[in-house]
Amino acid sequence: MSVSSEDKKLRLDKDDSTPGKYWGRDEKRLWGASLFISCASLYTTRSVMPMSIVSVAKDVHWDKVQKGTVLSAFFWGYCMTQVLGGYLSDRIGGDIVLIVSATGWALITFWTPFIIKLSSDQHTAMVLVVISRVLLGCFQGVHFPSVTSIVCRKVNDQERSLIYSFITSGSQLGILICGSVGSILLERFGWSSVFYVSGCAGICWVFFLKYYLVAQQRKKQIVLSMKDNIVAGEKSHTDSGAVPWLLFFRKPPFWAIIVAHFCHTNAFFILFSWLPTYFHDNFPDAKGWVFNVVPWIVTIPSAILGGHLADLLIRKGYSVTFTRKFLETISLVGVSACLVALAEAKNYHVAMTLLTMATSFQGFHNSGSFMNPQDIAPRFAGSVFGVMNMAGAIPGFIGVYIAGYILETTKSWAAVFNQTAVVTTIGWLTFMIFGSGKKIV
Repeated sequence: MSVSSEDKKLRLDKDDSTPGKYWGRDEKRLWGASLFISCASLYTTRSVMPMSIVSVAKDVHWDKVQKGTVLSAFFWGYCMTQVLGGYLSDRIGGDIVLIVSATGWALITFWTPFIIKLSSDQHTAMVLVVISRVLLGCFQGVHFPSVTSIVCRKVNDQERSLIYSFITSGSQLGILICGSVGSILLERFGWSSVFYVSGCAGICWVFFLKYYLVAQQRKKQIVLSMKDNIVAGEKSHTDSGAVPWLLFFRKPPFWAIIVAHFCHTNAFFILFSWLPTYFHDNFPDAKGWVFNVVPWIVTIPSAILGGHLADLLIRKGYSVTFTRKFLETISLVGVSACLVALAEAKNYHVAMTLLTMATSFQGFHNSGSFMNPQDIAPRFAGSVFGVMNMAGAIPGFIGVYIAGYILETTKSWAAVFNQTAVVTTIGWLTFMIFGSGKKIV
């Protein structure tokens, strides 16, 4: 396939001559590893409640509807701050937004056991827990728009897929850590210990980010401004101007990434939130550390492989549009097929294999439509990503809650998996028809 005009335009748009615009090799490694750890810490704290929900519910007498309410409450808050996080990151810098948000979600996670036990009245306790979960979602909602804004500005387009996929694959490491270490803490010390440890880890990350990583960056910016007189250039690069929302709303590729990401996260959040309950209901003798760990192990290499494959295709001359659609096809079609098969699975090993395959296919999404805001709107990547991820958060509270309601009323996991597969297929078709890698503005 020949090099397309959109790729030529991307190369022309890239300005490597601006001092300090892109990270050097050492900076790329340091920030890449650090942001990878930040995603891991974020998802460790996010995974605590879904992993511990069975034990918590047993102690405080929650039914499946109440469990669904608690799990879905997080996504109400998560949905509300996506656009704000992207806008602030594009305007004042994603590093500043990350520090504030990480402080909030780390402290809330640490205090969650106290909140649950704060009132002896079940209704009051439920209200307090739901409020804390909404606030947790608000603080975590700005994380990925901030990371997107940082990477789009500091990594050139031909290397962006790999480093971005690597960074975001830290999410699966966080799930893995919570599933392994968290399961051990849960069994030996009780569910409260998981919240305490993950909250403390998040607080440690905040100190590292603020007093080392960001401090080093600020020193470099001061040196560069003194030596190269680029203060004005840096300021204009940070201040992207007003976001042309009306232009975006008229473009089908903008809506295509929203629909595709919505359908991807619908599958992800249902599996993420209800996987422990699924194994508890269908295979009660299964070890928690196995089903909380194994399905997520393969997602990290698959996400990194997807990023490497995307960069390789672009370097070899394939269009960005083809590359994004190819990776998204692997992801959404693969997940849909696994869910359909899982609906009929009766054997523990078959179910574990299918879930592992489904989560591995989800890793390729990181180099598909998930990367697309940086292609179609590099100057406003954080803001566009915020809108996309806001839509992607909706299944977190609607899909997760509906899954709980379906399970409570029908006792059918097959109904949940088949419905999710249909939604995933719709997302793939939409992106294949309307998706694009061409720059809008």
